[in-house]
Amino acid sequence: MVDLLQKGMAWLEDQRTKFMTQSVVYQRGDDSVEVPATLGTTVFNIDDGGGALLRIEARDYLIRASDLMIGETPILPKRGDRIRETSGSGVEQVYVYEVVGPGDEPCWRWSDGYRQTLRIHTKQVDMEAT
Repeated sequence: MVDLLQKGMAWLEDQRTKFMTQSVVYQRGDDSVEVPATLGTTVFNIDDGGGALLRIEARDYLIRASDLMIGETPILPKRGDRIRETSGSGVEQVYVYEVVGPGDEPCWRWSDGYRQTLRIHTKQVDMEAT
């Protein structure tokens, strides 16, 4: 029997990838791959251990899991990987983000119940003019 919800989610994922993405470069060491990504945000409330809550906002990249491949090998995100995002009109800037989760939080999560899309948490670590 066909899972109609899974079929619908696959259609929505195709629409997101076609109409709501921009190209970014995912890097692991010397290897990299250009992938379509949707920009997002996650707000974390982390207990600092002293009774205060720290509010940390991560820049997220939603990337189709099947697009995240180094060579012919599918990969999952890991801390320390980098995402390079080019932005701007006229003088372009390359924003460099490191894959990281604040505190004990993971650096990525599945964005859907069918494991089609990765939600990768990052923080900006550099900016370069091109």
